[in-house]
Amino acid sequence: MEQAKGTMADGTKKNRPFVWIVIGLLMFGMVGFGATGLSGRISSIGTVGALEVPVNAYAAELRGRIQAASAQSGQALSFAQARERGIPDQALQQVVSNRVLDNELHQMGISVGDETVRREVVTNLAFAGPEGSFDREQYRALLRDNGLTEQEYEAEIRDDTSRALLQRAVIAGLPAPDTLAQTVAAYIGEQRDFTWDTLGPEDLQEPLPDPTDADLRAQYDANPAAYTAPETKVVTYAWLTPDMIQDDVTVDEDELRQAYQDRIDEFMQPERRLVERLGFGSAEAAEDALARIEAGETDFDALVADRGLDLADIDLGDVTETELRAAGPAVFAAEPGAVVGPFESPVGPALFRMNAVLAAQETSFEEARPLLREDRAAARARRVIEDQIEPVTDLLAGGARLEDLAERTDMELGQIDWSADVQQGIAAYATFRDVVSALEPGAFPELHELEGGGLFTLRVDEVRAPELQPFEAVREQVESDWVLAETRRRLLEQARQIADQIGPDTEFTELGLDGAISETGLTRRSFLNGTPPGFMGQVFDLDVGGTAVVEGSASVLIVRLDAITPPSEEDALVAAEAEAVAARAGQGMALDIFSAFSGAVQAGTDVDIRQEAVNAVHANFQ
Repeated sequence: MEQAKGTMADGTKKNRPFVWIVIGLLMFGMVGFGATGLSGRISSIGTVGALEVPVNAYAAELRGRIQAASAQSGQALSFAQARERGIPDQALQQVVSNRVLDNELHQMGISVGDETVRREVVTNLAFAGPEGSFDREQYRALLRDNGLTEQEYEAEIRDDTSRALLQRAVIAGLPAPDTLAQTVAAYIGEQRDFTWDTLGPEDLQEPLPDPTDADLRAQYDANPAAYTAPETKVVTYAWLTPDMIQDDVTVDEDELRQAYQDRIDEFMQPERRLVERLGFGSAEAAEDALARIEAGETDFDALVADRGLDLADIDLGDVTETELRAAGPAVFAAEPGAVVGPFESPVGPALFRMNAVLAAQETSFEEARPLLREDRAAARARRVIEDQIEPVTDLLAGGARLEDLAERTDMELGQIDWSADVQQGIAAYATFRDVVSALEPGAFPELHELEGGGLFTLRVDEVRAPELQPFEAVREQVESDWVLAETRRRLLEQARQIADQIGPDTEFTELGLDGAISETGLTRRSFLNGTPPGFMGQVFDLDVGGTAVVEGSASVLIVRLDAITPPSEEDALVAAEAEAVAARAGQGMALDIFSAFSGAVQAGTDVDIRQEAVNAVHANFQ
């Protein structure tokens, strides 16, 4: 490992997320860029100051952002869709920003020492061998498989860790915003006592009369937006989905049996156990912990908590006896809740808690056959559809109408009056909605892919502008709206009359409010079932003895404030809230300051990005 030019706070505890960033780069960010030969032709996408910007760094950042966006949207994003969202630009900006800081560090002669880099390498679980400790051969092989040398990988660690040190140095000494924290915590921790009741349609003093024609006309004229049909596109479409043809797809018996064998682990599952494993530094420590559990001095959960872990950190999930290695027989012989051990494991001597027994599951071929047939038929149907992409595209390019496609291919013809609130049938597909919303009459029909392996093309025949619907066409809706509005108006008037009679000592029952409820010690964050949004805010705006009438969706609430209690300075929850507010505010200030620092550094750094190299990276994503 190259000796650092200088060191800065090597003993400082490092920010562990940087380790996982590097693991992320290694595990999926580099995949394909060594094997395809891109990194062999192009090593960087440009320069920042005196430093190259590695092609793999940009590829990793771009891949990670596309995968994150795909996970958020619930569907795999194509590179074209990622480009529409500006993801490549965001990835490039992030990589350049990181490299700007690396360049600044190099100019300042700041780095981390070899020992720091060594610790990062040997504690990385990705490089652990069968015994759970660092394995140099595993390290070299994994780097080699991902097109990295040891020097390149260790340089990444050095840069990431140095960058973290720089960030801490920039924001060091920021004063905690204690005054803000105390003010916010006091605001949040204040409490109110109040009494409230609800008036509903059944509480009207007089029954609601039937509306006259004039009443309905007034309702209609006063609310034209409620009775205006949205812009509507009359759309003709042709589409084909796997569901339409998979019943007609032939799947032979041999293929089904092979699919059954390929998935035999799914259909023939041995008996398993739900297990948690807690590792120790030595067998003696593990034996001592087990002895304390058996003596009733502690329990397994407490041991986990004492180590600063959550149960999720030690959960092995459902495992077979073989997967548990040496611990298998004892764990499988234990009763649910029992702790056994210690046994050797990949994390060293460990105790195991068996939480539940999962019986063996055996599904015969005949039982699995319908599922297998459905899966194989759907897969084959998707392939059949894929085979039709080129012929259908050729037909469209040759001037074929959608009606011709329905006659000459397996595609089915349909029509829909589409608006933004229509999401049935083909409009249930997000891709269809995206395409039709952007399409105008006369546009050339193009073939598009649907989620799930389908195809569609469409034609906009007509666009109907938003139009106020005739009174008679919406008369039923108008009448329903009038009843709701008139009921609310009368309830509000009745509630205000009652509220005017409520004093600080008035019993609600004296005014016919027999369902009144008294609440005590509620804060701004408290939630009361049956109250509308913003209710607690209106309560906190009142003075003691004051009343308010709060409108709900179908009811009206009357509330009187009875007492205000400031938060106790000794309240542990208030103190915790103040600490949390200070931490969040401090983090926000730190991010703003470091962002400003990064921007200032970047403004004074020469950045030269070669677009042809960036395009070469993009080509591997398409």
